[in-house]
Amino acid sequence: MNVCAWIVTMIVICIIVYIIALLLVDCDLSLAWATKVGKPIDTLCGKVVWITGASSGIGEHIALAFARGGAKLVLSARRLNELERVQSNCLRIGKNLTERDVLVMPMDVTAVDQMEFHFQQVLEHFGKLDILVNNAGRSQRAEWEDIELGVDREMFDLNVFGVVALSRIAVRYFQRKSEGHIVVTSSLAGVKAVPFSGSYTGAKHAIHGYFDALRIEKLASNIAVTLLCPGPVHSNFLAESFTDRAGEKFGQAVEATDRRMTAERCGYLCAVAIANKLEEAWMALFPIIPLYYIFVYYPNITSLFVHYLGARFFLKMRDTKVRKEMRTV
Repeated sequence: MNVCAWIVTMIVICIIVYIIALLLVDCDLSLAWATKVGKPIDTLCGKVVWITGASSGIGEHIALAFARGGAKLVLSARRLNELERVQSNCLRIGKNLTERDVLVMPMDVTAVDQMEFHFQQVLEHFGKLDILVNNAGRSQRAEWEDIELGVDREMFDLNVFGVVALSRIAVRYFQRKSEGHIVVTSSLAGVKAVPFSGSYTGAKHAIHGYFDALRIEKLASNIAVTLLCPGPVHSNFLAESFTDRAGEKFGQAVEATDRRMTAERCGYLCAVAIANKLEEAWMALFPIIPLYYIFVYYPNITSLFVHYLGARFFLKMRDTKVRKEMRTV
């Protein structure tokens, strides 16, 4: 076999392996590799991790994954009773954790004037902070042209400005400490736009802009930045989602038959991504990850996909059933 034939053969084999890998994994290939040969979660044992939006869903299961690995936790959200439930579960499964190692600190992330106070509470309790996980947020279901501007403001206050405000306090602290890790739960909607969630998609794209810029600025430092990008996940997010009207919630539960990743699996993958300081991590059930590789790296093919399949197809991928309660159908 001559050199050219050998090179072509190797390329074909690599492509086949690449395609097979995409068909078998529920996350991007860098994260899949990290789950097999990367740093285990328990390398963060003893680290102090502050998680917002920790009372349910992905945030709760990130906390549980870290507790199993022995990390010390700060759990924040608005619902005290749910935070105490998560605290109890973390202590039950935690690796050598005492009650002092899991701090419950109720907080509204839109109350930016209180963030410095809360940050000081964390430092007073643990003496340090190693990782900030900005997980609080809400999704949306609405038709673009019907969205009231007040919804956009509420969305950005929660999903963007609260995240940026707390992260800036943390980054200034990490600069003094000479190391630290900022994590933000974004979404695959922040990687490529999704229909019927215009404000949410805009907010997540803003998150990528803010924190990609931060990552580049801190390349010469020991401050890491990780963007977590889940696809559809089983949680209570849909009932809490914004609609097209300010102050309104979508109010519909996720269908039990929806094809979604479990919050437990998503939380584990997020924890692995954080432990390995991945810059960006995608997680979703097949066929979403292969589709997103196409969307990102082959935009012309993406355009054909979108025009042929239509917006309703992508809505059904997210929620399985198009709900009559939604004013978009």
